[in-house]
Amino acid sequence: MGLLQFDKLPVNTLVGASWETFKAITKDAKIDPSYKTKYNLTKSICRMLSLLQPMEDARYKKIADKPLEMDPVFILGHWRSGTTFVHNVMALDKHFGYTTTYQTVMPNLMLFGQPFFKKNMSFLMPDKRPTDNMELKVDLPQEEEFALSNMMPYSFYNFWFFPQQMMEYCDKYLLFDTISDEERAIFKDVFMKLVKISLDNTNGSQYLSKNPPHTGRIKTLLEMFPNAKFIYLKRNPYTVFESTRSFFTNTIQPLKLQDITNQELEANIIETYKRLYYKFEDEKHLIPEGNLMEVKFEDFESDAFAMTEKIYSQLNIPNFENSKADIEKYLGKKKGYKKNSYQYDDRTVQIVNDNWKMALDNWGYTL
Repeated sequence: MGLLQFDKLPVNTLVGASWETFKAITKDAKIDPSYKTKYNLTKSICRMLSLLQPMEDARYKKIADKPLEMDPVFILGHWRSGTTFVHNVMALDKHFGYTTTYQTVMPNLMLFGQPFFKKNMSFLMPDKRPTDNMELKVDLPQEEEFALSNMMPYSFYNFWFFPQQMMEYCDKYLLFDTISDEERAIFKDVFMKLVKISLDNTNGSQYLSKNPPHTGRIKTLLEMFPNAKFIYLKRNPYTVFESTRSFFTNTIQPLKLQDITNQELEANIIETYKRLYYKFEDEKHLIPEGNLMEVKFEDFESDAFAMTEKIYSQLNIPNFENSKADIEKYLGKKKGYKKNSYQYDDRTVQIVNDNWKMALDNWGYTL
């Protein structure tokens, strides 16, 4: 077990940000006095690590012009919709490359210094995700938004640090509704860099993305990757509400640099879900025919092996035959995994019925 508990981290994940990103994110932000010590320690470590950036940049130049062999596969869906499980299953296919947990924290020290910093990170970090008991190790696949938030200031995950601006970040960096052309161009460049480094790091030929924020960026992703494949996870909205509230409430504690009440955070969760749902519905028609598969997580969970095979077949993804033994073995081990269970109280039911009825009706979920 790692030495540090997630909820007692003395710094937040901005320790791994580029110095320019750190300065841009924190420049005009209000930092509550109670978090000044965490902020100053994070800032000091970030500044020190940023001195290694020239070596990282020099090594990236060697792979920067390497073309992608195939466009990525994107696993989409609101947080807590089962994207992690699907990602972990498909990442067993060795032709896929992905962003690792280490990379999400230290995306600017991937090509230079990784062995040293990864060893220390592995020693310190907890073995399980605090929100759902999923395994947490430095080389396991992870969602790339955490890495993107340390590579540029144009990420929705800035809200982890400054939750009072969550809805501003939602419109600008989750949905790209109010993002400037310059910011969107930088996003494309940085994301392409992340994809190439991830593939190089994991020896993959096709990038496998699992990133809930990408659910609101279909248009931009298709501009970058016209033949990308998309898997969209749908899950019971009552479960998603309870799970997201728990996940956001717990995860934000060691990361935030300003306070937000649980009531405010809950209201933001409710509104973000609606905006993300409608954004995907508005843009999914842009995906070429045959490149999108919408999956109920409950169907995937009930027979993950058969559903994975169906995803490969329907989206014409290669290499299932070479991967199915590893997938079967992994799913056999998962039988002992203890999931969170949810009891829906009257308030939860009322909130979801009042605010997320469109998903209930469209997807056919009932109590």
